[in-house]
This record gives sequence, structure tokens and C-alpha cells, in this order.
Amino acid sequence: MIEVATALGRRILGALRDLASIIAVIAFFQIVVLRQPFPNLAEVLVGLACVVVGLALFIQGLESGLFPLGEAIAHAFARKGSATALLAFAFCLGFGTTVAEPALIAVAGEAAKVAAEAGFIADGAATRASYAFNLRMVVAVSVGVAIVLGVLRILKGWPIHRLIIGGYLLVTTMTLFAPAEIIGVAYDSGGVTTSTITVPLVTALGVGLASSIKGRNPMLDGFGLIAFACLAPIIFVLAYGLVT
Repeated sequence: MIEVATALGRRILGALRDLASIIAVIAFFQIVVLRQPFPNLAEVLVGLACVVVGLALFIQGLESGLFPLGEAIAHAFARKGSATALLAFAFCLGFGTTVAEPALIAVAGEAAKVAAEAGFIADGAATRASYAFNLRMVVAVSVGVAIVLGVLRILKGWPIHRLIIGGYLLVTTMTLFAPAEIIGVAYDSGGVTTSTITVPLVTALGVGLASSIKGRNPMLDGFGLIAFACLAPIIFVLAYGLVT
């Protein structure tokens, strides 16, 4: 019990240290630049304490649960020797964790609202909901495909820089032809897909898989899946804008 309390205390201090820069910036501009007191200071302090404790518990949960789970799954698939099952799991992992991502839901909903107000789609609740849902599905499928591509890269030993450079060249080319109203949404979609659940699970999957395959270096081959998860949604959403 004492060891658990000590570990949690260290986590809380570490979280407070990590958040110190953000707290300092907000306090400086509120007090020195804006010269205004904090509204509802007591509530702000309570909320800050919740954030610090929550961050500490979240990091502890990652190290105790999600990272070991992801690595264990990767080792199990490597021992099983079924590339088809591994790729199917990679797609489901990318799709499942992305489709319920709150940031993606918010961006898709806002994009639908703005598109309706601008006259790009009919201004109706059903139309906006359909547009937002389709956008979420496109992004979720793109992340699933991205994780599959990342796993294939680990299995085949493909150089990551060639895939990333080729992907961004494709993005640049598609941007020239895509409708102007979809470009910003596409680029934002690449940032909202890397959620707090997707990142640790996907990273653990990559590192565990690279550790399980002879001739692969976990440091060189185990990372990079998140880069694909950021890049693929841009390509897919731009393509969605070109065909709709």
C-alpha cells in the first residue's frame, strides 16, 4: 500500500511539473497582460487539481495496462504466424478507436454545420448528420488502412521515409485539385485521429511486433505507425471531397 501511494505521489508531482509551463503561461497573461483576476478561482483550482490527478492516473494506466496489452497482443500474433489475422486486427484497431474519438465527432459536426451555412450541403438536421457521419466513417477507415500499411511496413521492412514522402507528395497534388471547402477539414482530420487511446495501443503494437520479428529493430521499425495515422486521413478526406 505504501509503495502504491509513493508511486502515485511521484506521478502527481510529475504531472504537475509537466503542466507547470501551461499554468505559468495562463497565469502570466491573465495577471500581467490582461490584468484581470481569475474568474471563479476556487473552481479553477479544483479543476486544475482534477486535471493533475487525472493525468497522473492516466499515465499510470498506460504503463500498467495499455502498453503491456498492446505488446502482448503483438507477441501473440507473431507467435500465431497469421499475417491475415494480424492485418485484420490492425484495421479493426485503427477503425474502432477512431470512429468514437470525441475530437473527430466535434470536428465532423462543426464541418457539417459550416458546410450547411455556406450552402455546400442542404441546411437540414438530417443532411448535416449524414455529412458528419460520412466524414467520420471516411476518417475511421483511413486510420484502419494506415495501421495496416504501418504493420505491413514492419513485416516487410519497407523504409518509412519513402512512404511518408510519397504520401505528402500525394497530399500536395490532391490539394491542388480538391474543393477549397474540404481542404482545411482534411488537414484538421489528420490531427484529431491520434487519440489518447489510439496512440498508446498503436505504439505498443508496433514496438511489440518489431520486437517479435527476427531482424527488426524496435527503435527503427517499431515506431512510425502514428505518422501513417496522421497522413492517411488527409488523403482520404481530400479524395472524399473530389468524388462528392
